Amino acid sequence: MSGSVNKEQLIKHLQGGEAFMALEDLIDKISFEKLGEKPQNLPYSFYELFYHIVFAQKDILEYSISENYKSSEWPDDYWPKESTPDTEEDWKKLKKDYFEDRERFKNFILDTDIDLNLPVKNSDNHSLLREIMLVIEHTAYHTGQMLIILRLLGLYK
Repeated sequence: MSGSVNKEQLIKHLQGGEAFMALEDLIDKISFEKLGEKPQNLPYSFYELFYHIVFAQKDILEYSISENYKSSEWPDDYWPKESTPDTEEDWKKLKKDYFEDRERFKNFILDTDIDLNLPVKNSDNHSLLREIMLVIEHTAYHTGQMLIILRLLGLYK
């Protein structure tokens, strides 16, 4: 899986928009005031889902490439304590963090010296490709949930 065509395809899926909506196509369709609303019978707000995506992506990236990786506590660390960010600046920072980490992942994938079939830095049982696919699938799954929340809040048709 070290070929550039395969890596480019992974990048397309990492960015979304192939078989599912890209995060950048929906992330700004909700006002700050509505970020914490939980539609009836749903356990999460739009913010909580996005926070979870951001945290998981960063955690998987660090697990894959960092020599200094420290495990996070499941599920407590992966979900925010509150259903909404404290400030609009916190919300902007979370979005910025997501896109910066995704860019780091893209650059890592495209590095010609990286063989995606090799194990990650922190486990001989998981390949780099597995972790990349995990981020793609995880993000797609929760992006779909975020879209449903937008629809239930009347913010997307």
